[in-house]
Amino acid sequence: MSALGRSSMRCSNRLGEIDEGLYSRQLYVLGHEAMQRLAKTSVLVSGMKGLGVEIAKNIILAGVKSVTVHDLGNAQWSDLSSQFFLSESDVGRNRAVASQQHLAELNSYVSVTAYTRELSESFLAAFQVVVLSNSPLEEQLCVSDICHARSIRFVLADTKGLAGQLFCDFGENFVVNEPSEAEPVCAYVQHISQGNPGVVTCRDGQGHGHGFADGDFVTFSDVEGMSQLNGCKPRAIHVLDEFMLEIGDTAFFAPYQRGGVITQVKVPQLYSYEPLRAALAKPKIKAMDDRGHSLHLAFRALHAFVAEMGQLPRPRAQADAKRLLELARGLTAHQELLDEGLVRTFAHVSAGELSPMAALLGGLAAQEVLKAASGKFLPLAQWLYFDALECLPKQGTALLTEESCAPRGSRYDGQIAVFGADFQEKLGRQKYFVVGAGAIGCELLKNFAMIGLAAGKGGSITVTDMDTIERSNLSRQLLFRQRDKLKSETAAAAVRHMNPMTRVTAQPHHVGPDTETLYGDDFFTALDGVANALDSMQARAYVDGRCIRYLKPLLDSGTEGTKGHVQVIVPYLTQPFRSSMDLMESAVPLCTLRHFPSTIEHTLQWARDEFDGLFKVPAENLNKYLEDPAFLEGQWTTQDLEGVRSSLQEKPRNWQDCVCWARQHWESLYRHAILNLLHAFPPSHETSPGVPFWAGPKRCPRPLEFDCDNSTHMQYIMTAASLFAQTHRLQVPRDRAAARETLRAMAVPLFQPEVGVRIPVTEEEMEEAPAGVDEEQLAALKQELAEHRRALLEGGCGSSHRMEPIHFEKDDDSNSHVDFIMAASNLRAANYGIAPADWHKSKRVAGRIVPAIATTTAAVAGLACLELYKLVWGHQDLGSYRNSFLQLAEPLLARFQPLAPSATYKYGHETWSCWHRVEVPGISTHGEELSLQELLDQLQGVHGLPVRTVLCGVTILYASFWAKQKREAQLARRLTQLVSGPPGAAWQPPRILVLDLVCEDQQDDDILPPVHVQLPCG
Repeated sequence: MSALGRSSMRCSNRLGEIDEGLYSRQLYVLGHEAMQRLAKTSVLVSGMKGLGVEIAKNIILAGVKSVTVHDLGNAQWSDLSSQFFLSESDVGRNRAVASQQHLAELNSYVSVTAYTRELSESFLAAFQVVVLSNSPLEEQLCVSDICHARSIRFVLADTKGLAGQLFCDFGENFVVNEPSEAEPVCAYVQHISQGNPGVVTCRDGQGHGHGFADGDFVTFSDVEGMSQLNGCKPRAIHVLDEFMLEIGDTAFFAPYQRGGVITQVKVPQLYSYEPLRAALAKPKIKAMDDRGHSLHLAFRALHAFVAEMGQLPRPRAQADAKRLLELARGLTAHQELLDEGLVRTFAHVSAGELSPMAALLGGLAAQEVLKAASGKFLPLAQWLYFDALECLPKQGTALLTEESCAPRGSRYDGQIAVFGADFQEKLGRQKYFVVGAGAIGCELLKNFAMIGLAAGKGGSITVTDMDTIERSNLSRQLLFRQRDKLKSETAAAAVRHMNPMTRVTAQPHHVGPDTETLYGDDFFTALDGVANALDSMQARAYVDGRCIRYLKPLLDSGTEGTKGHVQVIVPYLTQPFRSSMDLMESAVPLCTLRHFPSTIEHTLQWARDEFDGLFKVPAENLNKYLEDPAFLEGQWTTQDLEGVRSSLQEKPRNWQDCVCWARQHWESLYRHAILNLLHAFPPSHETSPGVPFWAGPKRCPRPLEFDCDNSTHMQYIMTAASLFAQTHRLQVPRDRAAARETLRAMAVPLFQPEVGVRIPVTEEEMEEAPAGVDEEQLAALKQELAEHRRALLEGGCGSSHRMEPIHFEKDDDSNSHVDFIMAASNLRAANYGIAPADWHKSKRVAGRIVPAIATTTAAVAGLACLELYKLVWGHQDLGSYRNSFLQLAEPLLARFQPLAPSATYKYGHETWSCWHRVEVPGISTHGEELSLQELLDQLQGVHGLPVRTVLCGVTILYASFWAKQKREAQLARRLTQLVSGPPGAAWQPPRILVLDLVCEDQQDDDILPPVHVQLPCG
């Protein structure tokens, strides 16, 4: 049995019923213990309109034990604008009954039932969490009282038009096992004083402040001298400044000598909550601004209005809005705190049902349910209010009337109540491009179908994604089922089922330079906007660049665990995506990875590099050597070619050879390399008198002694030997007993210090390190390999020496890839006294897996679609738009105005943003296509640009320094002739020719905007 087989068996026994293949991405958010608590939790969700079905969908995908959906009412036309599991044929049916089967299909592990009778205390007693939505105040208070008395966690959520509320009561003794999502803070000790309190001076790994907060609990390790602190019980700290903190009494401890790591410990916290009845009168409101108090009163007044009038305020009915405001005034003695304009606008839209609002509040509320069930992350205390009234047109009073917002017996009535019928028609005419059909893409498409985007004449949605559906997708992507294959096609078919009028086309392509023939000038010019649903920052930046080129708005969204963001990008109005995002991952210095790791992430990255360096790159190079006669003429280093020679010499004949190879590598990496490092920098080494070299993040390593009885040592041998055999296409049994016999019988070379080898300590020294190429040695090595290749080919043995490169694959748990990386990393961690990582963390870090959960995805998609409303309205006021950041673990939701675009281009004293371009018609007044000379004349005469050089991409089309004859010939050519493809090749002339210029009087810091020439073709 493989090491992974044993690992998986231990995992299965420990984790019970958790399906790691299904929940893999969510496990990295919640962890196994929290997931096990979820799997024991029964939840009631009452109210199956748009918000209720969102909450139920999210918690079913998350994997609770059971969900009971409850509703006394029947589906109405207005429900269809946000309730994605209702169809037109369901109008008149009970909402819970109509939704139950669709919800049950989301997760076979979750029991989903429908309940259609009044809620009673005996019925509520069967649940650990109760959620109310679309519920009257009398029912809210009654259910809240029962839940509080019985220690049942209670969540209340509601949306009315463009406003929403959320309330949580988790009882008087609710334990939060792990309050935050962040990894524990870690810092390196510089000094610890003896005293009461003792003061610790410390810094993080980059020499910055420690990063702890007042009241955090910490423990210590690797402290020399004051060793009583090592492994101590968690101590509460008091932060003095960014480098110093107090840790309690150290007066009787031994004096501090050196070293030490201080690490945050997450300890359970106890919280107490008020029931709804008390919290209504004295609300604790978590609000982004001072609007929360007015919204609290508006929602309370709305309950009173419905009790009095028997219905919600009619859309845009002034009398109803006036009455609601009167009721709100009567609820507070502090009239000055009431935003009357906000309350009036709330009344105008409160009859509305909007899918984006349901998605946002549904994501927030469902995360609170998961907190209630798992004790993971900090619950809301206790009210949250949200509004997006800025989505309304600035001239709302003129555009929106009682008549324009009245119901029409349409599936969009819930949205027409807010935005009017004309806006609904405008939504239907939109042409949008959705790039990516993963978790965010599915949520966006679902919302698009609900709001009627591209559901009218002339509308269209194109969604593209080249990926197929994997099992791990199913826990956060509501449109996919186990039987489905291609993401884009499945998502498109699902949303057409939700709204048959949606005009959506699926394509199986990625979007990049090599698909610009598909997604080129004609395609982008016809669009109204683009929505990004991509993981890759580089891909998102590419799409952003295309939107800049074609002046198209872009909605960009992303998530990581419970964190999410939305950025709205509007031509000429906002910064582009690339201006506000760091596209490059922060790289760990190479010298840190090679010689001075201080965290398990460092050793995992090192092990991931080892995987490619042992099992991928050597095989690729050897195959090129055997196949390409010109291989040895390339720019290869001596090390590269020595690797090829080693691959030829190391070819194993049997399992014993593979085990010997693995054992020799083990000795080289975990013993000899460390002994060489200590030979260069002994434990007592000082960088200067009194300043130890091994201090702070530089951990002094220790060499390991190989032990057949150590499971990690043997896991490395078994996985390395197996992968080595695979690269050499050797079919041998992975025999652990035979491996042990071979290991006990073999002798490994004794350590000999490397002489004259300089070990770089800093990144600068790494860059300054001389290449040290011995040309004579390199030439001899090339000749040796050439002769060897000739002999192999003449003897017909070339194919037998071919190797199989192994590409790291994180999602196949049976291939031993993660097992090797975990063993390699944990051995290196043992060298440096770093706590090891388990299999799951090793897989996440090595595979660069982004933690994901359905709640965040739903909330982010909702926020993105709120910005879509503004784009369709055509808002040109920067203050109308909102970029958003949320962290559901806190819970935190921050929305802020986007930044205006900064200056990108400059010429003389004039500057322009990235959105600017010099637009030139490609046809002359005589109706003919411009020649290059005519283009330059226009640029000089109309735009004042004396052109010296013209470029198209990296190709120079014209340069003033060319010879006269060449210049004149080029100037006489038509523009399409300048950029046509090679003779005989199929070529489609562009609609827009983009050129870059250099002008005669251009200064060094000048960068001219591009020239866009509208050509008559395309």
